[in-house]
Parts: sequence; structure tokens; C-alpha cells
Amino acid sequence: MSKRIDLHRRNLLKITELGASGLVLGGGARAATAYPAPTKVDTGSVEDGKVKFPNWRATADTPSGPPPAPLPPSERVGFAIVGLGRLSLEELLPAFAECKKARPVALVSGSPEKLKTVARQYGIPEKACYDYAGFDRIRDNPEIKAVYIVLPNAMHREFVERAAAAGKHVLCEKPMATSSADARAMVAACENAAVKLMIAYRIQYETYNRRLAKFVREKTFGRVVGMSATNVQTVAENGAEQWRHKHAMAGGGALPDIGLYCLNTARFLTGEEPVEVYAWSYAPPNDPRFASVEETVSFQLRFPSNFVANCLTSYGGRDDKHQRLNFERAVVDMPNAYSYVGQRMTVTSREGDATSRDEVVLKPKNQFAAEIDHMADCVLQDRKPRTPGEEGVQDHVLMEAIYESARTGAPVKLKAPDKLDAFRGPPLPEEG
Repeated sequence: MSKRIDLHRRNLLKITELGASGLVLGGGARAATAYPAPTKVDTGSVEDGKVKFPNWRATADTPSGPPPAPLPPSERVGFAIVGLGRLSLEELLPAFAECKKARPVALVSGSPEKLKTVARQYGIPEKACYDYAGFDRIRDNPEIKAVYIVLPNAMHREFVERAAAAGKHVLCEKPMATSSADARAMVAACENAAVKLMIAYRIQYETYNRRLAKFVREKTFGRVVGMSATNVQTVAENGAEQWRHKHAMAGGGALPDIGLYCLNTARFLTGEEPVEVYAWSYAPPNDPRFASVEETVSFQLRFPSNFVANCLTSYGGRDDKHQRLNFERAVVDMPNAYSYVGQRMTVTSREGDATSRDEVVLKPKNQFAAEIDHMADCVLQDRKPRTPGEEGVQDHVLMEAIYESARTGAPVKLKAPDKLDAFRGPPLPEEG
């Protein structure tokens, strides 16, 4: 017995002497083996509070991006989600799991049962749950730094103004309101309260659309000549019951709901503003879904550079969210351009004496997490959002011109600013 104990002690002594060099106990002898010291290629290093790794792949492969560097939960911007409909529950609240600078800290709903259920799911305390009547009490909750308004369009102005009066920054879903007059009032309310106002144009934060904007701005394939943009989907037979089919609540039909993506993306890709719009609209007769709003709108936008965008939006066609840009030296196609996920991009161009069709493959990012984090960063850094209230006002001005053209059957001319991105905040950093 004593001999076995001595052997065991000798092994313990070896372990102590090896220290950080490492060991392996193997077989009956349980021999200890030292490992070579790791290098920075494997361990990385900490710089400015972030872990960074040197590239480990050869130039033929796309380098991996940096590891996520989220802020500690206590340092993230707390958001109150106002409205617990489909978008909030299916997309926004789940997206916070991918946010690095934001976290949900409060909920607002007119449904007590739903409010209680969702709060339990996301760990929101009862004291941070509000109904619409008691919304103004968010003023007394210091954890709430910003609110995300996800309500029917006609309610946006009221709750943006109430949030601003409570001293909270505002991220508001698109369309911004139901008229340019209401949109301007929202901008003024936030300016007077010295809070930030951002409109949730998620496409401007989506990876593939950002790359497309880079192609346009840098003239990668020469001048962009034209664009075709389609955003259509169908509506169930009971669709008349939805608030989107009531003009007083929605401000319009397919145009402000899904056609807005075509309109805003054409402006965002080029940085220009239209100088002329021409449109046609249609509402099927005797269909209660379209008693007060349109089903289909086709509209054309002409820009100062003579770039032309042909756009189609409808509640009457099977889901399709495609855009194509025609450049001097290439054609860029994007299926699912305005979808929540699944964006793709192909570039057709000349390759010697042949034609090539190449797919651009980018690492996708959650669009909702990207826009929420941008708003949080603007709060933390005291910066103007890339898509501020003024961007939303301009879209309402243009939609009103589109409706006017459809009503009269004549084009509507507009005066465009003499600079690019006239209604946007500072550009976003290059994506890694």
C-alpha cells in the first residue's frame, strides 16, 4: 500500500512542476506530457476591450469576420416595445437576441393577457408593462432610453409625440405616419424635446442592399441606367377586417405598406431624389378589402441623373419582392430584395468573349437587429440616425405625388435637392 502511495505522490510532484505547460494522464503509467505554448493566431488578443484574431486563411478564401463584441447588458440601451402585433412578436423581440447594443426593458399593449404572457417570455417585470392609457408613465422608468413604435400608421404621430414628451428617443416603424403634415409634426415634436427620431427603414441596414448601393455610388459597373422593383403579396378574403385595409388607419393600401420599399430603396441606392413621378392605381370593384384603399399601384420615378425606376406594388399578386438594376456594363438581380431573410444577388456581365453570371454571396445579418443597434449607437454616441424623421417626411411627400398622378393621369414634377442623401444622417461604417 505504501509503495502505491509514493508513486502517486511522485506523479503529483510532476504535475506541480509542469504548471501551465499542461499535462496528459494516459495509460497505466499516467505519464505527464508538456504542450507547446499557444500563439496569437489561436488565442487572439484583446484590443480596445474587444477580442481580435489575426486572419488564418490564405488569400483565396474570404476572411472570417471579427467575433461579436456585445456591450454588457447593463450598458445597452433599454427599449420599450410599443405594440405587440405580429411584427413585434415574430421579428423584433426575437431580434434583440442578436443585438449587441440594445435590450428590451418594457412592453406596451392594449391586451392585458398578451402583455402578461409576452412579459413572462422575455423576462420583463410587471412594473415595466404599460397599457396605452398609462403610456406616459414611461417617463418615470430610467431603464427606458428609447421606444420602438410598432402600431397602426395612424397612431404613430400620437405615440411619437407622447414618447418625446416623456423624454425618450424614438424608433418608429414605416410608413412614418399617414400624411406629410403628421410626419412633419413628429419631427418638430422630437426636435423640441431634444430626442432622436429614427424611421425603421430596415432595407438601408440590410447587407445585400448596402452592397448594391456601394456598386451604384462607386460606379462599379458604370452609370446606373434604370431599375425595376416589384413588391407584391396577397391578402386573405377576410382582409377587410385588417387595419391595413382601412384608410383612416393605414393612409393607403399597398403603396404605403409594401410599395414604400420600392420607393425608399430607389432613393437610398442612388442618394438622389425624384424630379418627376407618374403613376396608375387600381382597386377591384365590389371587393370589401379595397373599399377605401388601393390594391395595386404602378409608378415611375425619374431622377436628376436620368436614372429611372419602374415600380409595381400590389395586394393582388403572389408574394414577389424582386429588384433589378441595369448598369452600363452589368445587370444586377436581387430576388427577395425586400424580404426579412433570403436576399440573393447575381451580376451578369461580359467576361472576355463570354457572358458571366456570378452570384455574390455575403454573410447575412438580421436586418431588425442591425437597425435597432444603429438606433442604440446613435443614443450612446449622440449622433443623428442614418434614417431620421426627415427621411420619412420625404417619402410621404413622394407618395402624395404618386397618388396625385394616379388620380389625374398626369405626371407630377418635383424640385429635388442639389445634394445627395439630403434627408439622411451620417453614413454607416463599412461592413466588416
